[in-house]
Amino acid sequence: MKQKDEKNQSQSDRALKIIPVTLLVFALCGLSFYLGGIFCSEKSLLEGKIVQELSKAVSSPEYSAENALQIKSVTFSECSIDYQDYTPCTDPRRWKKYGYRRLTFLERHCPPLYERKECLVPPPVGYKPPIRWPKSRKECWYRNVPYDWINKQKSNQNWLKKKGEKFLFPGGGTMFPKGVGAYVNLMQDLIPEMRDGTVRTAIDTGCGVASWGGDLLDRGILTLSLAPRDNHEAQVQFALERGIPAILGVISTQRLPFPSSSFDMAHCSRCLIPWTEFGGIYLLEVHRILRPGGFWVLSGPPINYEHRYQGWNTTIEEQRAALEKLQDLLTSMCFTVYATQGDIAVWQKSSDIGCYEKLTGPDVYPATCDDSIEPDAAWYTPLRPCAISPRQKLKRSSVGSLPKWPQRLNIAPERISDVPGGSGNALKRDDSKWKMRAQHYKKILPAIGTDKIRNVMDMNTVYGGLAAALIDNPLWVMNVVSSYSANTLPVVFDRGLVGTYHDWCEAFSTYPRTYDLLHLDGLFAAESHRCHMKYVLLEMDRILRPEGHALIRESNYFMDAIETIAKGMRWNCHKEDTENSGEKEKILVCQKTLWYASSTNSTR
Repeated sequence: MKQKDEKNQSQSDRALKIIPVTLLVFALCGLSFYLGGIFCSEKSLLEGKIVQELSKAVSSPEYSAENALQIKSVTFSECSIDYQDYTPCTDPRRWKKYGYRRLTFLERHCPPLYERKECLVPPPVGYKPPIRWPKSRKECWYRNVPYDWINKQKSNQNWLKKKGEKFLFPGGGTMFPKGVGAYVNLMQDLIPEMRDGTVRTAIDTGCGVASWGGDLLDRGILTLSLAPRDNHEAQVQFALERGIPAILGVISTQRLPFPSSSFDMAHCSRCLIPWTEFGGIYLLEVHRILRPGGFWVLSGPPINYEHRYQGWNTTIEEQRAALEKLQDLLTSMCFTVYATQGDIAVWQKSSDIGCYEKLTGPDVYPATCDDSIEPDAAWYTPLRPCAISPRQKLKRSSVGSLPKWPQRLNIAPERISDVPGGSGNALKRDDSKWKMRAQHYKKILPAIGTDKIRNVMDMNTVYGGLAAALIDNPLWVMNVVSSYSANTLPVVFDRGLVGTYHDWCEAFSTYPRTYDLLHLDGLFAAESHRCHMKYVLLEMDRILRPEGHALIRESNYFMDAIETIAKGMRWNCHKEDTENSGEKEKILVCQKTLWYASSTNSTR
């Protein structure tokens, strides 16, 4: 299922009006092509011809070195040192162009083609190869994430402390300054399902430096930490530098890039999200991505207001009213109170269809979403003021009915039947294929499975096969599913893995230098008609750590061109055969070199 891009409002009501104009535009463009570029620039014509050639080559039954794509050698200049923390689609330099209402300026706003950078993002002065996992969970090099504001503002809450050349992470947070361990222990007492494999996937909204997610890793719970790029300075970068899963994001006007019923648990520890404003639309988004039977955990205002309100610069009456409003909204969305103690309150999302049927009546808010609202559409899709009702045909997809971890990893979930050609047998074949491929990858890149590789991204996964094959290794995998491909991401989450939708024609929602290994499987063959190879590779360079690796599994047709661009990015690459030694497909094994901005006179 192709994910619909709903970044702009639906234009169906104008479709009839624009059909004649559209036909005229196509006719003029077609005429201009044959007349040599009357209406189109020479650059556009050239790119159009290249796309045609790529499409023909990819669809051809023969992939050989003789007909491979060839491009001229290229060298990319260095970006200014001011771009050392460049995040193209969440760039503070562009914030003023967008509205401040509901923090829309913090959402994804990617630069147009003519503003894209064609340079290599430099590391900070004094950058060092990251401290290796698991030691990295407790400390990182200051020069790798040289941000002082968050240290000065949050050190008293034990988020982090600067000591010599390092940042240390004591495990504190705003609501758990004495340590995250005791905080999670209490949470497990309130939610026993966190102890037995029932709860496997979690999302932490407003994650700080991801101490909560880091603690849960040892408890068998895989947490995706979410935070915007804001005045808290690089929360997500700190998380990934520590080796903890994280992604840039904000709940504002658009859905988060996850399918419905993704997470078993959602957590907010004084995350400053105004849950009861705008009709509770932010809570409705948590409701959408939370699995039926899943848990929403809140600590901070207005929880435990009787003992906390004075420190929040508010009154007891205001906090009492806020809690009542929050409780009313949650009840209207089919949440029930599960447990409360001290600073922690837990609600559970109902899996009872009867509750949602009550939301179909007149003058009910929120109402259930109608059939025109696609629950999984989540790439530039506006938030909807309605509640997603559980699908009645899914009997084994709620928390408590899914197999427990780790058994759920290898059992075909119900939602695989939504995928064209998806079935239990298809999943078994895919897993077998990736087990064989993972073994081969370890032969051609022995660093896999060692402490040299922690943060891994599978740039165009299907069912999370590579992540499943590497599950016993000291790493985690961000499973990326194209917003233009079949919608397999629900299957990834149902298996107990994490991932996101993305379009590789744009920059990914992360900071520079955050992944140790990037893997792609036929990405250019699938997307070359839409995405420019140069920009995809430059984006890979931006998010790959110095001395990190890329495994580029691709049609032989693209190999020479990819290697040429990689050389221009200062990567060292060599070709390897696939596990079956086929001729149509090869694997390019690359390593990004560590270099410093020329102005520092410390290149190497």
